[in-house]
Amino acid sequence: MFKCISFVLSLLVFIQSFGLDMREFAHLGQLVAHAQFHAEKYDDDIMVFLSKHYGELAPEHSKDHQEEKKAHDELPFNHYCSSYTPMAFVIHIFNVPPIQTVPILNRTLDFFYLDNYSFLEKSDIFQPPQHA
Repeated sequence: MFKCISFVLSLLVFIQSFGLDMREFAHLGQLVAHAQFHAEKYDDDIMVFLSKHYGELAPEHSKDHQEEKKAHDELPFNHYCSSYTPMAFVIHIFNVPPIQTVPILNRTLDFFYLDNYSFLEKSDIFQPPQHA
């Protein structure tokens, strides 16, 4: 349950980071209606329509068609808004039991070394090269 709630909250924060508001989604019908208007009047496809309103052709289109300014102001994803993201901190207090360690009484028994490679220094394999 906690994972589901944390996933939903993180998804909500992610969507809000785009700066989208629910009012923008309410205006999607006006976007479709205006796109149909452009298709009938100017014979624009959807890519040209999006370019005229949200892309590189937007300044030229808004300057040439001042009579459509009211319709352009009601289009979604065209408004700048600052969003407020509430933060929720859940403090879960629990007691961690202390770690019980066993003291080391005899430190001499902790280390044991046996030289297993002493036979290598006496062999003829590891000798410097000889000149012929």
